[in-house]
Amino acid sequence: MTELAAALSAAMTGTSTGVAVLDGDGDWVRHPWPEVYARAENVAERIADDEAAAVGVVGDPTVEFLAAIPGAFIAGAAVSILPGPIRRADPDQWARTTLERFRSIGVTSVFSHGAELALLRRFADTVVVHDLAEAAHPRRSTTFAGPDRADVAILQGTAGSTGTPRTARISPAASLANLRGLVDRVDIDRHCRLHSWLPIYHDMGLTFVLVAMLGQADLWQAPTQAFAGSPFSWLKWLTESRATVTAAPNMAYNLIGKYAGSLSGYDLSNLGFALNGGEPVDSEGYQRFADEMTRFGFNPASLAPSYGLAESTCAVTIPELRTGLRVDEVTVTSEAGNSTRCYAVLGHPIEGMEVRCNTDQRHATDVAGREIGEVEVRGSSLMTGYVGHGRIDPQEWLPTGDLGYLTDDGLVVCGRAKELITVAGRNLFPTEIERIAAQIDGVRDGCVVAIGTGEASARPGLVIAAEFKGDDEPAARSAVVARVASQFGVVPADVVLLKPGALPRTSSGKLRRLEAKRTLKGAI
Repeated sequence: MTELAAALSAAMTGTSTGVAVLDGDGDWVRHPWPEVYARAENVAERIADDEAAAVGVVGDPTVEFLAAIPGAFIAGAAVSILPGPIRRADPDQWARTTLERFRSIGVTSVFSHGAELALLRRFADTVVVHDLAEAAHPRRSTTFAGPDRADVAILQGTAGSTGTPRTARISPAASLANLRGLVDRVDIDRHCRLHSWLPIYHDMGLTFVLVAMLGQADLWQAPTQAFAGSPFSWLKWLTESRATVTAAPNMAYNLIGKYAGSLSGYDLSNLGFALNGGEPVDSEGYQRFADEMTRFGFNPASLAPSYGLAESTCAVTIPELRTGLRVDEVTVTSEAGNSTRCYAVLGHPIEGMEVRCNTDQRHATDVAGREIGEVEVRGSSLMTGYVGHGRIDPQEWLPTGDLGYLTDDGLVVCGRAKELITVAGRNLFPTEIERIAAQIDGVRDGCVVAIGTGEASARPGLVIAAEFKGDDEPAARSAVVARVASQFGVVPADVVLLKPGALPRTSSGKLRRLEAKRTLKGAI
């Protein structure tokens, strides 16, 4: 079997730790890793019978679902995980689109369960759809011997928050290098207890699961929808599991911190590493989470703002243990005068990875005193290319599209190059504008998009679209204009207030600014 499969085999069969999955009744059901591995071998055998080089997995994170992931590696096949139907979407259209996405990247066998299984089977033609409950059963008496070489282990979709989603080809060696780098940096072992509700079709959620397997740690895995339906359950789960490690995107920390005033009865004293990744880190909101959680025993030194991307199998930079949130305070210039802004420092590269900020083509911004360039990465975790495109050399620098700079404490990311907003010759980062606008009463935190209309627009300049829940829209609109003008010296050309849930998002919940701009074109 491949080096990745062999490493997971040795880790999962050599420990008594395991995974606990949250069932439909809200109970945690535990399965030892050796049992999960036996289920994985059964999935591998089914894949081998199909002679599939690439397999798809869809569904909630049951033990059978989790077993299918190493099952693909054992069989020498690449695995692609896609999201289930979103609320209010046409389920038939979801099934057709999902099967087409699988076919387009070479998937010929799909594993699913529940309602998704029935939907996919209804429209499957050239793709074989298997029942996870049948394929991933726990009874196994022989060892499955898979191939010792495979070109691709993971077919990971990119978020597509700033453009068309693509699929990165991650080799077994790259995946294993990334996992080992994380295990080493975060010090994962069989004494650790990891908790996650992250979507496993997202690179961060998948990596979290695989880190637990490789590190022989206990894992508590909840469905993402369980968090979405009751976000404060996250604190309950952390308390129940006595988790030492967790991870979430910025919006989750902001949400908990913002509404934590009336909470009681939780215990976060065991938590030693709380990773923030997957989207730009709001240092103010992240710190507010830490401040609010200290009364539950949370140690602020556990904060771990990090940087990663699907093209690098997930992790790129991770801070050292117990260094907490470090910020770099910079001066920003505007017509309103000089002010200060704090950016989260995202740590140093994990083993095998390198980061630089290419300043050969400078990007003028309102940040003074820092040499900002496009973040580029290379190293052992890098993909071999995108599906449908040529191969890349992992030792060549890969431009990420992010803008940032380096400090002694690590990488700082300011924003995306293609999202820079140009107003009157000045370049502004939309994430900073969005953070300020979200402070207005009634504006939903994490539900704001700042976009530039461009010189061709009838009203060139800055437009802010925000989801709003309140009674006085005119007052909220005026407050957003005043707050942004005072902070950035730019008066928004328009503020568009929308109903909750109206802004377009990726499958992992990230706001899609370019799609928002197209959607709002008629309004601006």
